[in-house]
Amino acid sequence: MDLTKKKVAVVGLGMSNRALIRYLLAKGVVPTACDRLGPKELGETYDELAAQGVAFRLGPGYLEDLEGFDVVFLTPGMPKNLPQIEKAKEAGVVLSSEIDLFFALCPAPIVGITGSSGKTTTTTLVGKLLAGGGGRVFVGGNIGTPLIDQVDSITNEDRVVLELSSFQLELMEQSPHVAVITNITPNHLDVHPTMEDYVHAKKNIYRWQHEGDVAIFNEDDPYTPEMIREARGQVFTFSRRRPVARGAWVDGEEIVLTGTGLEGAVCSVRDLALLGSHNVENVLAACLAAAALGAPLGHMAEVCRTFTGVAHRLELVGEVCGVKYYNDSIATTPARAIAGLNAFTSPIVLIAGGSDKNLPFDELADHIISKVRHLVLVGLTAEKIERAVRQKKKDFPILRAKEFSQAVRLAAEVARPGDVVLLSPACASYDMFRNFEERGDLFRRLVKELADETGTACSRR
Repeated sequence: MDLTKKKVAVVGLGMSNRALIRYLLAKGVVPTACDRLGPKELGETYDELAAQGVAFRLGPGYLEDLEGFDVVFLTPGMPKNLPQIEKAKEAGVVLSSEIDLFFALCPAPIVGITGSSGKTTTTTLVGKLLAGGGGRVFVGGNIGTPLIDQVDSITNEDRVVLELSSFQLELMEQSPHVAVITNITPNHLDVHPTMEDYVHAKKNIYRWQHEGDVAIFNEDDPYTPEMIREARGQVFTFSRRRPVARGAWVDGEEIVLTGTGLEGAVCSVRDLALLGSHNVENVLAACLAAAALGAPLGHMAEVCRTFTGVAHRLELVGEVCGVKYYNDSIATTPARAIAGLNAFTSPIVLIAGGSDKNLPFDELADHIISKVRHLVLVGLTAEKIERAVRQKKKDFPILRAKEFSQAVRLAAEVARPGDVVLLSPACASYDMFRNFEERGDLFRRLVKELADETGTACSRR
């Protein structure tokens, strides 16, 4: 895509689009930056871009008259069915994104990983598995630093691993050389109009593949048969429940590869450093993706035995008075919270609630009743979650907190030695925080404060 003679707009000034603007400016393309925030709210971002000659459309009317541009780069979470976006599309404007441009420019093989849960863990693990094969490995996409800043330094000898969200995939008409879908469960239905739209976006990760490419699917997922029929490349599957003909599965307690060109056992499930059966699936998917690009089996085993996970994903952040505190702030859906609950055999005090993604909590309520000793709710969805639980068991012990810090204190008060206090909210964070990372970071700090008070707190028990 030659942009040097195009009129370009960049809509949304989040991390990935700021990196995109830096790239465009370095190539002599001066875009118009559009954002709902004003100069004061944008702060240093506004000052830096203004100093480089970037034009602005800010405030309530920032989406007006987009049809006057040749190319509009949209921030990933922007709903694509907004009237202004539809009008621009009808006028022939090319709608694109930072990740779309990266795909067009990247000369290296790309492993793309999506799914309703497990994306970040699997992406990070694939990066570590590929690092044992020599050469450089770049990891990015929906996690870490946007790679558009580095695309000019990437060669065809390197390998790239990208976490790809449904929002990033929505506009894509390119697919990675190796595509992985960890699982599909309802998510982001506050932005995607329907579940069908959400699944359709996810399918772009393999929809544009070629015959020599690789698609990896979860054998235990109900959407997989349909995806296998649609895939154009080589198909491999993974399962922790049954044998597979070509892929990765759990044979007894051994993680094994079969029909991949790299045969044999990787390691025992018991040897994995990651908690939870859902992480067994992430390991299976990661090993398959790494095998597709030639990662050595011995290095796979070493990494799988030592990889402890990523921050905010069943992260042990402290132990106070015999109670272990786990940060699972990434659990922004009921399905992810269920996976978190199932990772433990100890009694659980669960902290849940946040902003609403328009997802049902009925199944989560069943797991809360069977796995949780005490439930602490906070945020906009507190009433909705409590109602789902009360419909199953009227007298279930539930506490309500007005503030997040109060929720942690309440959990500490009802927790007993041997319990787990689990932050697994089942909801997004935007009612109280900028993102799930900020929520998890605060949880970590609050637990540290509890630990600092250990002597006094434990003496009261």
